[in-house]
Amino acid sequence: MRKFRITIIALLLPVLAASCAKKDVEKKILNVEAANWPIFRGDPTLSGVAKDRIPDELALLWSFQTGSEIVSSPVLGFGRVYIGSTDGKVYSVDLSDGRKIWEFDTEDDIEASPLLLDDVVYIGNLSGNFFSLDAHTGQLRWKYKCDNSIYGSANWARASRDKEISVFVGCYDNRVYCFEALTGELKWAYETENYINGAPSTDGIHVVFGGCDELLHIISVSDGTKRGEVLAGSYIPGSAALVSNRAYLGHYGNRLICIDLAEQRIVWEYEDKEHPGPFFSSPAVGEGRVAIGSRDGYLHCVNQKTGEKIWDFQTRDEIDGSPVIAGNRVITGSIDGRLYVVDLKNGKEIWSYEIGAAIIGCPAVAGGFIVIGAEDGRVYAFGEGS
Repeated sequence: MRKFRITIIALLLPVLAASCAKKDVEKKILNVEAANWPIFRGDPTLSGVAKDRIPDELALLWSFQTGSEIVSSPVLGFGRVYIGSTDGKVYSVDLSDGRKIWEFDTEDDIEASPLLLDDVVYIGNLSGNFFSLDAHTGQLRWKYKCDNSIYGSANWARASRDKEISVFVGCYDNRVYCFEALTGELKWAYETENYINGAPSTDGIHVVFGGCDELLHIISVSDGTKRGEVLAGSYIPGSAALVSNRAYLGHYGNRLICIDLAEQRIVWEYEDKEHPGPFFSSPAVGEGRVAIGSRDGYLHCVNQKTGEKIWDFQTRDEIDGSPVIAGNRVITGSIDGRLYVVDLKNGKEIWSYEIGAAIIGCPAVAGGFIVIGAEDGRVYAFGEGS
């Protein structure tokens, strides 16, 4: 009888193993399908906060080689990674295994991050061409020629008066352009006095952005009319995060600032006088804290309400890339070639991975994945380790 039972168990073991393996695969598929990071910084407010936590144990899952350096930040959706490269191409890569699905040649360097909206990818290049591509096939839908380079990501909002979706992007011709998303029809263009480098953020009513004119601009989503401006005090290379009617941004004058949008005034300013450095990074704002990288080589964390310093974390080189808050973790890359995970509470290093090439972009964090590009031209995907 005992021998019979052993025989039955032996026969069942392959079935049980196959069943477990199937469940593991299904789990991975669900994670891939759930990975949604459709825009630079994660959402239209550019908060830099992930909805999903990251695994405690991380491992490199795959990497994908492009033709040149990557400055662009990836976005995730439809089980894919979308990213631009300075080889001039936009790539769509399978999130599960890093297999290339399609590429589209824009014929000039891409430093901007894509915007993934519905079934469309929007992205600009250094020739000033702004493209609308089918997210599933990479086919061109429409394009528009601006008068100078596009370095920042596009953003979007729905006009309150109708169901039309507007897509807007900043340009080195000193303008923010607003297009009708489906057709590419130019709805309005707002002109400033200097370059616009970062991505515009939006609360659905206002478009908020800074530039080399040292001003934070507040304009209307619907018609591009001016609603206000605040003098920041120096060039604004990055993007503003909008949280609770306040804008958080860093500038070239070594300061991180908080601006009340309704009152159009600076609420607080943070400067680390021990090791000052310009802020090219865009801040992540969540859990009552603001995290931002600096060219002083530190990741800084301050109190969201007061701007008081909570901690800093030193890397081996400048941090131009923008951090992401995921639960009680902060993820950031550095020009030192490492990707770091730091404890949001105390700034202690939890994990790091040496890529060996400068990381300038913002990580995409969703579905248990961390995806980032580097100057070696590769896209790297990290997830739960065995």
